[in-house]
Amino acid sequence: MKPVHLAAVGLGLLLAGCQLVGPDYHLPKDAALQRPDVQGEFAGEGTNVISAPVPADWWKLYQDPKLNELVRQALASNTDLRVAAANLSRARAQVEQAQSAGGWSGSAKAGAQRLQESGEAFLLADKVPVANVGDLGISTSYQFDLWGTLPRGIEAAQANADATQAAADTARITLVADVVRAYTQVCAANEEHHIAEQSLQLQAQSTRLTQQLRDAGRGDETQVTRSETQFKSLRAELPRYEALRQSGLFRLSMLLAKPLDQLPSGVATCAELPQIAQLLPVGDGAALLKRRPDVRQAERHLAAATAQIGVATGALYPDISIGASIGTVGIIDNLGTAPTNRWGFGPLLSWTIPTNGSRARIREAEAATQGALAKFDGVVLNAIRETQTSLVQYTALLQRRDALAEAEASARTAADQTHQFFQAGRESFLADLQATRVYTDMRAQLSAANTQVAMSQIDLFLALGGGWESGRTQAATHAKP
Repeated sequence: MKPVHLAAVGLGLLLAGCQLVGPDYHLPKDAALQRPDVQGEFAGEGTNVISAPVPADWWKLYQDPKLNELVRQALASNTDLRVAAANLSRARAQVEQAQSAGGWSGSAKAGAQRLQESGEAFLLADKVPVANVGDLGISTSYQFDLWGTLPRGIEAAQANADATQAAADTARITLVADVVRAYTQVCAANEEHHIAEQSLQLQAQSTRLTQQLRDAGRGDETQVTRSETQFKSLRAELPRYEALRQSGLFRLSMLLAKPLDQLPSGVATCAELPQIAQLLPVGDGAALLKRRPDVRQAERHLAAATAQIGVATGALYPDISIGASIGTVGIIDNLGTAPTNRWGFGPLLSWTIPTNGSRARIREAEAATQGALAKFDGVVLNAIRETQTSLVQYTALLQRRDALAEAEASARTAADQTHQFFQAGRESFLADLQATRVYTDMRAQLSAANTQVAMSQIDLFLALGGGWESGRTQAATHAKP
């Protein structure tokens, strides 16, 4: 057998028996994700939520067509999602680069020049004649990855691409929550503005009545001043609601990347808070950790860091390749003749002796893996904390809202009764004014409490991490021929 064939057979045997350098990735047994206490039912669950799967399109639970249209348009044109899509395309291109490394490669060259060579460079005492020199050649080579360095690079690139996809999913669910929150702010501002105007009208009536009583000799100027002060105080609150409404609209304009006058019809005049007429589905810890994209992103970063240990370890070993080349070099008129032709075939071994920080880079990669694991554990624990905190706060806000609703009903009854007694001369003006003031305050508190409950629902759904799944489904549908 010829020496070249023996070399090829030897390289093939080496290739068949090689193993990947570096550790194989697996989720550590002591990772926080493996703990039973983070995968069970959520602490703080009450009668206001149920342990049911979180719907992908959770915003449709509000059954509000205007809100659905806002979300649809935001998902189609938001600038943050465009950035996330560009990052994902770049990450996928990096995977293609890693997959194309090693293996076969080839090159071709062609050149011609008017050349004056140095005679002494060829140990000649005479001057070499000027000539037209050409150079044509083709070469090919195949790199053997005996140590598995290239697969580790592909593994790292793919894990980074998966992490980038998870980051895009995070951008999606954050966008949806921001759209729902901005829309809720507009509706809440309009509703509270309407309540404030009703309270202002009620106070205006009370002020006119006080003035009439003063003119009739049944009151004094102090009572009129107090009533006018209350009226002015209520009127001073109106610009705040208008500012909240406008800021919510500006926020929607930015999220949808559209001017204000192109927002869906009826959004600016929404005067009723979006509400979910059912118990909120929250699932359990195990489902949460599988669903939250930030958990998945941290886990993929851990996988990429682990693969980078193999990439760094591969630098300790030599590169082995086999190649062939053919060409012709010489005076242009003689190209292709026997004196100018050349060819070659054989293996190539190159090895950079690992004395220039190679082992330090391995330790660096190992330390990065430990850091990625710690960050992964932190993301898992934070996901549980965010969800449990949101549940507790949502339950507390509901209880507060219900208590304020009862108090508002009592205040309304008390105000009506006191006003009737005042008109009949059985109560003083101060008692009537105080009862009206309490009722007005309770209405404002109840309206604000309803807004807090609505915002808390949004925070809870954001903590639950739902909403990215439908985006994957839509992308898969659009990708079909």
